[in-house]
Amino acid sequence: MRGVGKRREPLATYRIQLTRDHGFADVIDVLPQIADLGVSHLYLSPIGRAVTGSTHGYDWVPPPGVSAELGGIDGLRDLRRAATRHGLGMIVDIVPNHTGVADPMQNPWFNDLLRYGSGSRHATWFDVDFSTDNGSDGKIALPVLAADGDLSPLVVDDAHLRYYDHVFPTAPGTSGGTPVEVHDRQHYRLVPWNSGLIGYRRFFTVNELAGLRQEDPEVYAASHRWLLDLVEEDLIDGVRVDHPDGLWDPQAYLRRLRADVGEHRLIYIEKILAADEDLEPTLPVEGTTGYEQLRAIDAVFTAPTGIIQLDEIHESVTATNGDSAWLGAAERERKLATIRQMFPTEHRRLVRAVTHSDPAADVDAVAEATAELIAEIGVYRADYPSLRSRLIGAAAEIARRTPALASALELVVASTASPGAATSRLAQTCGAVTAKSVEDSLFYRTARLVSAQEVGGDPADPAMSLREFHTRNVRRARDWPRAMTATSTHDTKRGEDVRARIAVLAQVPERWSMLVRRIWSTTPPPDDLTGYFLLQNIIGVWPVTGPVDDTLRARLRAYAQKAAREAGLRTTWTDVDEEFEQALESWVDAVTTGEAAEAIARLVGEISASWQAEAMARKALALLGPGVGDIYQGTQWFDDSLVDPDNRRPVDYRQPIDHPKTMMIRAALRVRADHAAAFGPEGTYAPLGAEGARADHVIAFVRGAGDDDPRVVVVTARFTHSLSAADRSATSVAMPPGTWTDATTGETHGGATDLTRLLAGGPVAILTRGG
Repeated sequence: MRGVGKRREPLATYRIQLTRDHGFADVIDVLPQIADLGVSHLYLSPIGRAVTGSTHGYDWVPPPGVSAELGGIDGLRDLRRAATRHGLGMIVDIVPNHTGVADPMQNPWFNDLLRYGSGSRHATWFDVDFSTDNGSDGKIALPVLAADGDLSPLVVDDAHLRYYDHVFPTAPGTSGGTPVEVHDRQHYRLVPWNSGLIGYRRFFTVNELAGLRQEDPEVYAASHRWLLDLVEEDLIDGVRVDHPDGLWDPQAYLRRLRADVGEHRLIYIEKILAADEDLEPTLPVEGTTGYEQLRAIDAVFTAPTGIIQLDEIHESVTATNGDSAWLGAAERERKLATIRQMFPTEHRRLVRAVTHSDPAADVDAVAEATAELIAEIGVYRADYPSLRSRLIGAAAEIARRTPALASALELVVASTASPGAATSRLAQTCGAVTAKSVEDSLFYRTARLVSAQEVGGDPADPAMSLREFHTRNVRRARDWPRAMTATSTHDTKRGEDVRARIAVLAQVPERWSMLVRRIWSTTPPPDDLTGYFLLQNIIGVWPVTGPVDDTLRARLRAYAQKAAREAGLRTTWTDVDEEFEQALESWVDAVTTGEAAEAIARLVGEISASWQAEAMARKALALLGPGVGDIYQGTQWFDDSLVDPDNRRPVDYRQPIDHPKTMMIRAALRVRADHAAAFGPEGTYAPLGAEGARADHVIAFVRGAGDDDPRVVVVTARFTHSLSAADRSATSVAMPPGTWTDATTGETHGGATDLTRLLAGGPVAILTRGG
């Protein structure tokens, strides 16, 4: 295999969202800027051939290959050569879990499945339910019809069935007669969109993304041949695996992938870990894409004393609680409702798998038991070896609360004791339910502090002590030194700098309460909870200088609509309340103009200095803490992105290169490159203590090439709104022995040094020994 050699050690990555308007050639144009930051690798969104008009590439279609819209294989080669000249490696995003089926005519595998049914050579490539009790008489249910199930709009056109914009193949010799007669002869059945029926596993609730059975060697080979060709030609240095938890057996998949790409290539997995969950240690990967580290960094900057007051404000304004007890109960309720409303087909298949070995089993009891387990487990999937005890413990707790389910729970535990259908279906269903009920629902239904309501976030416990933060970092440096550290991604609910500003509200709860009371008295929202949720996000994106312009106001309107629909309390994607949405849009307009806007601008101005300092501090911790920091496109400058598609807007690379955040990133990565041994697999992490009036405000640590070889010291501050000049002078950090030079200012320090001197050059001090 060509290109096999020494691993290109990652320092930091730069994530780029590719589109037909920003392909390989466009990336080449901005490579000098990206390389100048000091990153080691480009990190590309999916590069495969996708459904026509795709804006993200996760809906790839076979035959797999490099997208011509992005520049094709020759364009990728050009990018590889250009990146190499700039000293950059390349990581690409791969999507093994699913393929795009929005238009079956563009997907030959799915098209063949629909045309020939169980007789298709691709019938076993998709996770299809052909059983006679699947709700559609053994046919593949396709939920595309209107709610009334009316088939009259069907037409037959050139041996295809058309339903408005949908086009479906027909089986050979079946296209004669009326459209309904033709439909009835097919291997699929069109059913109402809200019937709860679907004939195949999909990505979460996205019917347009059909799950693939990567556990089938033939499927794996067909869907990965193009990737291994890229490896063979040495066009990539690693991969990011999208949503491996959706697969039948992610552990087996990752072992095969590692064997195929080799030990020297990087493998990152997009896996969301619970706050009390560790990554399975036996996985042959560098680590996750880093949402767990995003959570830790955010939490250590969140003032715990303010959370208590924010509890009170939230309850006063919304008439609902938002504390950990409420969140725990609400999460359970949302999961149980989500199973019933969004995943009835998947749940039926799970129950069938569990009861397969025991025909006498109480099906209803098993259905209730599996639903309760999914609501109780608290992780995406519990079939990893290190999590087995968690599933057993959850089952025991449910049996204690509900003795009538004890026998059904025993059957579930027994049937999932080894790999098989019950194990995999429970795991797959649990992950999908968790994502849709928590991140895409519950996190829009509460608003104590929305910066914590993030992918992988823990709003029930949004703050973290310095002790816990450092303990986690020591463990991460030891166990997963090459794991990625995300701060913003294409999936985050709001960008890193937006979260940083919202989190400052926990430092000024009284001032925040005053603003809320004023706006509610002069410009009340059409719904208290929705308005309170949105106002925090509005604070997060508010311009530091100048008023809200029409472009930002339009973005906020779009965000308000999406947030309200995801919450599903007053309007939904499928049952739109136009009157409420219009009232919400009018409210957004009202609070971004006039006296309300002036009041918001005053608060943003008051916290601006703290926000900027802590936004930069967070980024420094991501780049110099344990793991490999990722810079999402455009976040080398302050970024005001909200949830997708807002966070996939084109980046203006003409912004100044002397921006303070940009300069800090360059300084951090220059130090990291110069002292690579301190940050690599053999590098160490140790906290540095602080003394004085505001010792708890100081985040300080040392990176070393061994326990007795300190190389780099990082010092910054948190809770800066209350950190006065006198406090800084009265608080010091005990530097390790030797002389330490600030990488930015050139000033030298040693011994106990106060914050005033350490942070004289900016919000983060990056110091090297003996320079």
